[in-house]
Amino acid sequence: MFKPIPVAIGLRYLRAKRRNGFISFISLASILGIALGVTALITTLAVMSGFQREIRDRMLQMAAHATVSGYGEPLQDWPRAVREALTDRRVAGAAPYIETEALLRGARNQPAIVRGVVPAEERKVSVLGEKVVAGSLDSLRPGEFNIVLGKELALWLGVGVGDSVIVTTDFQATPMGAVPQLKRFTVSGIFEAGYNEFDKGLAVVHLADAQRLLRMRDGVTGVRLRLHDMDQAFEVARDLALRLQGPFRVSDWTTENANMFRALKMEKTVMAILLSLLIAMGAFNLVSSQVMLVTDKQADIAILRTLGLTPRAVMQVFMVQGSLIGVIGTVLGVAGGITLTLNLQHILSAIEAVFGVTLLPSDVYYITGLPTELKADDVLAIALVALGMAFAATLYPAWRAARTAPAEALRYE
Repeated sequence: MFKPIPVAIGLRYLRAKRRNGFISFISLASILGIALGVTALITTLAVMSGFQREIRDRMLQMAAHATVSGYGEPLQDWPRAVREALTDRRVAGAAPYIETEALLRGARNQPAIVRGVVPAEERKVSVLGEKVVAGSLDSLRPGEFNIVLGKELALWLGVGVGDSVIVTTDFQATPMGAVPQLKRFTVSGIFEAGYNEFDKGLAVVHLADAQRLLRMRDGVTGVRLRLHDMDQAFEVARDLALRLQGPFRVSDWTTENANMFRALKMEKTVMAILLSLLIAMGAFNLVSSQVMLVTDKQADIAILRTLGLTPRAVMQVFMVQGSLIGVIGTVLGVAGGITLTLNLQHILSAIEAVFGVTLLPSDVYYITGLPTELKADDVLAIALVALGMAFAATLYPAWRAARTAPAEALRYE
């Protein structure tokens, strides 16, 4: 009795048993359609967010959060740069590095990035030492010209621990003309990062060996930084470059991998748009059920109009009734999506056990489970989209109900 009249009538229409059972069926189909669409969208975006997080974490295990490198020439006073970096409380570790492109030759040829590091210092900025599956990172000692290869790179070159590879870098000007710089390295370790860009495209040598190979004397390419908060990477690297007072190139993990993260974001956006069509299908069912309800309630509408209910109030009655269907479907979909996401790994394991299949082979996807990351922002956005579609679906049927002429509707009653 305390509700506004349009709200009270709309709620009564929602609870009442309808004379036409097909209308009730269409309304139920609308609720289920919206709920299933919301559930599918929440679960899919959670899985895609989980894969993005997995890719980012595996990448950042091997890559630096930020780098400060020499601009057009080697960085000579790198010990000072490391000391300056470690005075910043935001920096968890700093280490020098040399990086160049090279052609590696074993049984086959393969281009790769050759990175020179100091093993003891490298552990402060990456987990490379923990990813070595054969040999040891400590086998990289100055003057011995040992090399540690990614697993896929070693397989492609056809080499293992103890074998030799030829590393070819830039051409060097000599009295005989330009000749390539060649050096034989001994494979002393193989690592598996679980990220194809490193496993197939990275080779690691000692910093001193890289300096001799590239004739850099005591210089290095730059300094790699690991931070407590990786979101501050660019600011920390910029501050370090300003303190060093020289021409430096500053980069962070977001700029170095911008194309990949942009592609992942675009993929997630496109998938969200496509799966939103499921919610739209539920909304179209809602339009159908509301139009049929308006047709079924022509006499009731006419009587309410003769009793003084305005066209605007009639419109509100059916907007309330249709919007409540959308709210119910959205609530059920959000609850179902969250529940399904939280239990997705158990469901996947049960399917694999029942059918005897492996849906995510670890040798293909580098993972042993299905990563998920449920984000409150995604859930809220999906819920708002579903509610918006449901509300929009009520406008046309409600407008038709408001245009009902009482005399025409009651002529044959």
